[in-house]
Amino acid sequence: MRMGRESPARGEDSGTGRPGRAGAQRAPPQSLKPRSAQGRGVARPSRARPAARSSSAAAAAMGKPPVPRGRDGTGSAAVLPGRPFRRRAQRRTGDVTPTVGRTRGASDWARGRRAAQPAGADRPVAGRGGTSAVRARSFERPGPCWAVAAMAAVPPEFHLPLAAADLLRDGGPGRYVVQEVLAARDLPPALAAFRAASRARGALAVLEHFDCVYSVLHHFRSADMAVKEDALELMMHVVSHHSNELPTILSDSGLSYADRAAHLNALKMNCYLLTGLMDAFEMETCKNSCSEADPGRKSRKNHAKTSGSLWEEEREPLLRLLTQLLQLDLRQLWGGLVVEEEFVSLMTGSCYRILENPSIGLQRYRVTREAVTHLLAAALVHCDRMFSATLKITQMLQHFEHVAPVFAQAVSLWAKEYGLKSLVGELLREIGQKCPQDLAREASGVKGYATFISELAAQIPALVLSNMSVLLPHLDGESYTMRNAILAAMAEVLVQVLNGDQLEEAARGTRDKFLNMLQAHVCDVHSFVRSRVLQLFTRIVQCKALPLTQFQAVVSLAVGRLKDKSVLVVKNAVQLLAAFLSNNPFSSKLSWTDLDEPLKKEVQKLEEMRDRSRPRAVAPVIAPEEEWEAMLPEVRAATQQLFQPLQEGEEEVLEVEETVERTVEQITGLLKKLNYKSAARLTQKALCRFQGKEPFVGPGEENEEQILAVLKRLYTGSCPGENSEDPPHDNSSDKIEEVVQEEQPQTELVKQEMLVHYLQDAYNFSVKITEALNLISKMMYENSVSVVQEAIEFFVTVSQFGVPQALLGVRRMLPLIWSKEPGIKEAVLNAYRQLYLSPSKDSERAKAQALVHSLSLIMVDASLGMIQCLEEIISEFVQKDEIKPAVTQLLWERFTEKSPCSSLERRAAVMLLGMMARGKPEIIGTNLDILVTMGLSEKACEDYRLPQEVCNVISKLASNPKPALEKNGAPFRLPQNHMLFGCLSETVSKGFGQPSSHWIPFMEAAVTLIYQLAEGAEEICADILHACSQQALEKLQEADEQKADAGDSPHRVSDGSGSLSTFLLLHLMALVGQVALQQVAHLEVSVSAELRRRRLLKEEKTKKQSDTSTKKKRPQSTGNETTMEEELGLVGATADDTEAELIRSICETELLDGKHLLSAFVPLVLKICNNPGLHSDSALSAAAALTLGKLCMISSEFCDSHLRLLFTMMEKSPLPDVRSNLIIAAGDLAIRFPNLVEPWTSHLYARLRDPCPSVRQTAGLVMTHLILKDMVKVKGQVSEMAALLIDPEEAIVAVAQNFFGELANKGNAVYNLLPDIISHLSDPNSGIEEESFHTIMRHLFSYITKDKQTESLVEKLCQRFRTARTERQYRDLSHCLALLPVSERGLHKLQDNYDCFADKLQDPAVYNCFQTVLARFRRAGVKPETKALAEELEQKLSASHNRGLDSTETCQDGSQTPMPPPAKRKPIGSSRRQPLSPANSDNDFVTPPSHILRNHKRAQKRPPRKKAVITFSSDEENNSEDELLTELREEETPTKTTPITRSSARRRR
Repeated sequence: MRMGRESPARGEDSGTGRPGRAGAQRAPPQSLKPRSAQGRGVARPSRARPAARSSSAAAAAMGKPPVPRGRDGTGSAAVLPGRPFRRRAQRRTGDVTPTVGRTRGASDWARGRRAAQPAGADRPVAGRGGTSAVRARSFERPGPCWAVAAMAAVPPEFHLPLAAADLLRDGGPGRYVVQEVLAARDLPPALAAFRAASRARGALAVLEHFDCVYSVLHHFRSADMAVKEDALELMMHVVSHHSNELPTILSDSGLSYADRAAHLNALKMNCYLLTGLMDAFEMETCKNSCSEADPGRKSRKNHAKTSGSLWEEEREPLLRLLTQLLQLDLRQLWGGLVVEEEFVSLMTGSCYRILENPSIGLQRYRVTREAVTHLLAAALVHCDRMFSATLKITQMLQHFEHVAPVFAQAVSLWAKEYGLKSLVGELLREIGQKCPQDLAREASGVKGYATFISELAAQIPALVLSNMSVLLPHLDGESYTMRNAILAAMAEVLVQVLNGDQLEEAARGTRDKFLNMLQAHVCDVHSFVRSRVLQLFTRIVQCKALPLTQFQAVVSLAVGRLKDKSVLVVKNAVQLLAAFLSNNPFSSKLSWTDLDEPLKKEVQKLEEMRDRSRPRAVAPVIAPEEEWEAMLPEVRAATQQLFQPLQEGEEEVLEVEETVERTVEQITGLLKKLNYKSAARLTQKALCRFQGKEPFVGPGEENEEQILAVLKRLYTGSCPGENSEDPPHDNSSDKIEEVVQEEQPQTELVKQEMLVHYLQDAYNFSVKITEALNLISKMMYENSVSVVQEAIEFFVTVSQFGVPQALLGVRRMLPLIWSKEPGIKEAVLNAYRQLYLSPSKDSERAKAQALVHSLSLIMVDASLGMIQCLEEIISEFVQKDEIKPAVTQLLWERFTEKSPCSSLERRAAVMLLGMMARGKPEIIGTNLDILVTMGLSEKACEDYRLPQEVCNVISKLASNPKPALEKNGAPFRLPQNHMLFGCLSETVSKGFGQPSSHWIPFMEAAVTLIYQLAEGAEEICADILHACSQQALEKLQEADEQKADAGDSPHRVSDGSGSLSTFLLLHLMALVGQVALQQVAHLEVSVSAELRRRRLLKEEKTKKQSDTSTKKKRPQSTGNETTMEEELGLVGATADDTEAELIRSICETELLDGKHLLSAFVPLVLKICNNPGLHSDSALSAAAALTLGKLCMISSEFCDSHLRLLFTMMEKSPLPDVRSNLIIAAGDLAIRFPNLVEPWTSHLYARLRDPCPSVRQTAGLVMTHLILKDMVKVKGQVSEMAALLIDPEEAIVAVAQNFFGELANKGNAVYNLLPDIISHLSDPNSGIEEESFHTIMRHLFSYITKDKQTESLVEKLCQRFRTARTERQYRDLSHCLALLPVSERGLHKLQDNYDCFADKLQDPAVYNCFQTVLARFRRAGVKPETKALAEELEQKLSASHNRGLDSTETCQDGSQTPMPPPAKRKPIGSSRRQPLSPANSDNDFVTPPSHILRNHKRAQKRPPRKKAVITFSSDEENNSEDELLTELREEETPTKTTPITRSSARRRR
């Protein structure tokens, strides 16, 4: 039903002349046939619905129930309220119609309507009271029933519906109901009619045209975009026009009730339609934005973007329009009462609906957010919507996470600009009253609350502070998100409000409480809270809001968190310590060693000042009056004696002085000396002499009382005498000076105490930072990339503050340059770039000096590995041109001694030049002559370390050859007569006969350089070896001649080497070994590559010739060409093998035969090795052993014949250097001749138990390389590597950890080896104590990460209980089970194999381990059915445990079935096993049979012999999971290994 119009709903529209739509829906009564077909809207097309269609049919067509008719069946009488006929009758009464026609106060829309009437139309007549003018509808024959029905009419009122469908249902008498929902095709003409009516009548036109816009809302999804946009534009225009007119209308004091009702209805209708369109557009935009991600809807996507962009442009003006409307005093429309709550909710509901859009937080919608904020503020201020807004905001925060920052910004704006500060308290109180248990269950709602609190605290921290008490209960709740938010709010308050030294006492107390809460949550149970608190402290420190009194406590907490299990916590702890360093208030240099001395000095000074200011032991001060009263009896007695006659022998010796002052001083002195009698007598005489003068004034007669009175005045000082004329302010000034003098020492003392306190804080801070350095330096090799990057950045910061220990961290990060993670490698480069390439110097020369000095400090005492890492970094900088030419110039000046420097700096300069040459070899190539002349001059013999570095630098010219890039390029070689080789030969020969510990390293570098760069290198080295051996023979002959001349017996000379100096033999052994090794390398690498290069050149030349000849002839068949190419490829592969065989034959037959020079030294080497007692020098024995290993590298025949000697020395030699050298040699031999060394593998593993730590470390490194390169079979002996995890030496533990870390990267290697390791280490004879076993297993089980591996290990460990023999093995197996993260399937495995370990549960340790498994399983969160299984298993465990205890008690009471006696346990001495004794018999070192013979014997054994290790019983069962093999099968191990791998062999295969 539509309401209040002058003309009937089905009549003609005044002034339009267009037919209405009455006939389209319902025909008028037959007796009242309309005069014309006029009505509202535009002209209908000819295909309009038939006029005779009944209202019931129309209602049925619209999907609504039929409308009941009147008694006559035509609807002309007794119609329902709200029907058009009744409304027409109501309007004829004239006193209740909402339209007025009077001249003064008539509304605009009524005047406009009258003006739009045609000339022939009826004019309105005055109704009752003259308050309205109603135009009667023009019917041909109006019936009398219309007037009768109109007398009781009441104007309908528009009630805002809860749902849009409510307007389609009859809501009761006097309520507006939508009469008709237009079809989608009828919407454009209806909107055009509404637009025309709005121009004529203004905002009140909606009273007649509400249904058309309502129909747009009804068909919004299917309507055309143009129609929807027209409707939105029309309603925006109408509401804007109404908003502009309302101030004038509301200010009219004579506004009638009817006018007010009409405007109120129009306002509600217009706002309802406008907000409905806004909501519809917003919902459509949200749906389209969600569908943009669908790639299959391209056309709709583009359309959605277009419509959405149009709506986004109109959204902000619409919000401003509604804001303008709400800012009016609309209460007059409601009769001066409060604005209807539904009306305000209509406005604010659109705002909240806009905020529900997830994209509202984007930057492009900033203007829209501000408009929404101001609209809601208008509703809060003018309509008092505080309570409902609080509830709505909290609900939206709970359901929409994205609105939290928007509402935080809005609330802060309301509090600042609109004075709505109480809303902040209401919101925080509402959040604070939420149940913590409910918040813990609802994660989505908590995030919204948490973000709102933290964002609000960042914007208005003062208001949040005043309401913080309502949030504090959530700090004890289970939701870590809420804890984080409240702690973040505290931090913002501390930074922005409670910051500074001028705080009041109450504010300081609050600040300290907040800081204490933050510190308490550094140890929160949740890692996210711990990390968040550390982040907050970082912000507090960076903002300098942390008081000095809290510095030490927070630093200590941060250092403690470095040991946290969470990577995120550790990372934030490092960041906090870096922030402390960067913002510390102490000093730019924080070396605790530098602070220690000043602190002690100032503390001593403070003690001295305290001693001086400490008051001395002085008697308590007594007033003169009190003293006088105490001495009065004695004075009185003395005075009484004056009036008695003198005794015999007593004479008067005192005489009165000439003046009163001196007499007074004399009497006072006598009183102080306790000479009372003399003082009284002198006073008596003074009274007589100075009668009438002060202080001797009194009655004329002298008596006792007068004398006592004078004495009292003199003693107490009550009479100042003649000097009383002095100014009285002198005493006060003296007292002030004394007070000032006393205050000055106190002030100095306070200053000194503050200084000492400051130095003490700085010292403690430096100590804590130093403690943190040791922990952070160990984090550089963590698995987390972010932690490693933070640690690197921290050391950069520490270095800038001059902490001495920072250099250790800077060195420690060097190996990270080889990291596979690009982020870590780049972090290392950036760290060295900041530390060394960006010095704060002005000139380029100063920068170069600073860089060279810093890099030289790193190389001091650096290992070879560190030097290589630094070389990689510097070469990177050189390739990127980050090192300036001034640095290179300075290095050359230092090397050539043009710039004064020490020998150490000169060597460092050469090393740095070599590092730079790796990036740019021309740095060395263009200055080769300078290197030779300056580095290998006659002064080289003084210190061989410089020529050694020169050789290493020159070798960069030949390093890193890339034949793949230049297959036919000749290698860089220098002629044999180059002066470099002459200088090298001369320097090596001269140094041979001089004892020097640096000659051998130089000689090795020189020989290596000769073989790398020289043409005919073997001839040059042969000459050097010949010259040196000639010197040795000459020295031997001289020694023999001297001994022969001295008459020594000739058998002393016959030893040959007995008379030769030890250092000569040492030099000779080292030279022979180095030449032998380099000769082999030269043949295998250089000669082989050169042969291949020449062959390729020849083949290429032959191919070109064949191609040329083929072009001259016509090709006959392409198949022949293909066959020829295949034959050429086959020839190439055969040529590779031929060349390799040639090199091998040279090594086997020529290098050690009698014709070669090296063979002459073999007997000498063997003699020294076979007779270790003949030479007592350990260096000589080590050199001879190493030389033996190098000689074995030449020939497999020589190696096979001397392996027994080599391993015998490795086992029995008492010298650790010998054993270490032979381990290295054996490792090289295992790679070159694996089949020969394989039988001796157990002896290599045995060195892992060597008593010397250096030997164990060397053996660990060698075995790591051999195992990872698959050159050694990995069997049960790998448990020896696992035992290194508990070694007392940290370096050895690091080697073992690195080995297993690399092994874990090779698939299931660790998983396959675990059973063997457990079997060996849990054996009672292994020597591994129980706690050490736990440590090893904890590390190894950390590599078991796959669920299938875990499940298989659970089953196999359970099966292992059946074969275990001792209680120790039971405990070890149960501990291994406790280390596994058991899943649901793993729990089923435990249940299935329960019988395997049920009888072992009587041991408390075993039972506790299984309880640990179940507890960890529960903590992981399980399903209800799985929980029941865990409870069942727990009951079975408890029952078996208790049954075992009962049986144990029965056995102790004398049961017939005694318990088996416990196995004897070995006494535990240390965590290490007993070292392998070197005193083995010679039978232990019998040469194993040959490889072929052993294979033949193994093949004859049927069935094959089982392994000696204890295997799991479950291994015997069929297992379909091939990838989960528990052991490494023998067929998986390569039994045949090529001695030297060559590219030709790989290519052929």
